[in-house]
Amino acid sequence: MTDAPEIIDNRAANRFEVHLGGETAFAEYRLEEGAIVFPHTVVPPAFEGKGVGGALVKHGLAYARERHLKVKPTCSFFAGYISKHPEYHDLVHPDFRSKLGIEN
Repeated sequence: MTDAPEIIDNRAANRFEVHLGGETAFAEYRLEEGAIVFPHTVVPPAFEGKGVGGALVKHGLAYARERHLKVKPTCSFFAGYISKHPEYHDLVHPDFRSKLGIEN
């Protein structure tokens, strides 16, 4: 993909999605009081190496920031991405900061 993928908020399924060639990559989310949980991300082989996984994470984190939600990254993909990108550390819910190695 040369352009940024189009990400759809499928509210009925509680997930952000990218569609390509009949396949769907997605990041599930669950809204809580003042927080958003990201429990699972799926990127099919057809999407690998195209930046789709990273785009889904960035979209989810932008969604959280815009709505002043703290992020609970129970998905290892989200947790790993956030750990490597300090610009998102402020979004992490206090209960998850030590798990990600983020100082308070």
